[in-house]
Amino acid sequence: MPGSNDLSFGSAPFLHVPLLDRLAPVRAAGFAAIAISPFDVWALEDTGMPAREIAARITDAGLAIAELDCIACWMDHPHAVADDDLSRALLNLTPQRVIETAARIGARSVAVIDLSPAPAPIDIAAQAFARLCDMAAQHGLHAHIEFIPVGGIRSLGDAWAIVSQAGRTNGGITLDAWHFHRSGSTRDLLATIPGAHIHAVQLCDALPVALPDMWAELMTHRLLPGEGAIDLAGLIRTLDAIGCTAPIGVEVFNIRQNDQTLAETARDWATATRAVLATARTIP
Repeated sequence: MPGSNDLSFGSAPFLHVPLLDRLAPVRAAGFAAIAISPFDVWALEDTGMPAREIAARITDAGLAIAELDCIACWMDHPHAVADDDLSRALLNLTPQRVIETAARIGARSVAVIDLSPAPAPIDIAAQAFARLCDMAAQHGLHAHIEFIPVGGIRSLGDAWAIVSQAGRTNGGITLDAWHFHRSGSTRDLLATIPGAHIHAVQLCDALPVALPDMWAELMTHRLLPGEGAIDLAGLIRTLDAIGCTAPIGVEVFNIRQNDQTLAETARDWATATRAVLATARTIP
């Protein structure tokens, strides 16, 4: 499995590109792994391609599967509040269905989100996450919460409280730089979390001044690593200091990428991230 010196491509901004068409340009840009969606797998299975063949195509392209992104419907409190495409999609992303798909495809882990309109109590969320982790463990999988400042788990502190209270060795956190920054989370807190519980890292950057609509900024105006206001070098140094060995993922939602090919975007992501890593890991 790729480690902390390797790059993982976050597919979420490019789900409109068929999975098999992503592989060559992502690998050519220097990525060692790719995070994929359950919908990627289900779409190919619907054409008659078995999961083992999908996994073989990814391996043959020189890529590992970093994670399956994501489980979204895993707590008893409301998680879909509108009759729209996103809400309907979230209802399909149940623990059993996503975990079984991750096992079929040979993923290392499953990401977990909560887009509920209001947070659940920590103890209720921890119980639900513990059940989810136990289900994942039956297939040898890790599960990691991605906290989102516009969701039901809004900060690193909330995510760590749930993970630690759940008490499962395969339970952890996705550390997304934009969510970390916009949620007001701190490196001081991150420094207290064992690195083994940071299962995934996603780098991007943020505008110096937040847009009034945080959801719109999240989905359309994130920046390449090194372009914005986040101290990414400091974040990487903290992750290294706590012993995090997860691959460095890159996931940038920005509308300017609409005018680029996937190959161009993948090269931009890799080049920008390598520059940030070089700065962070240069010995003074």
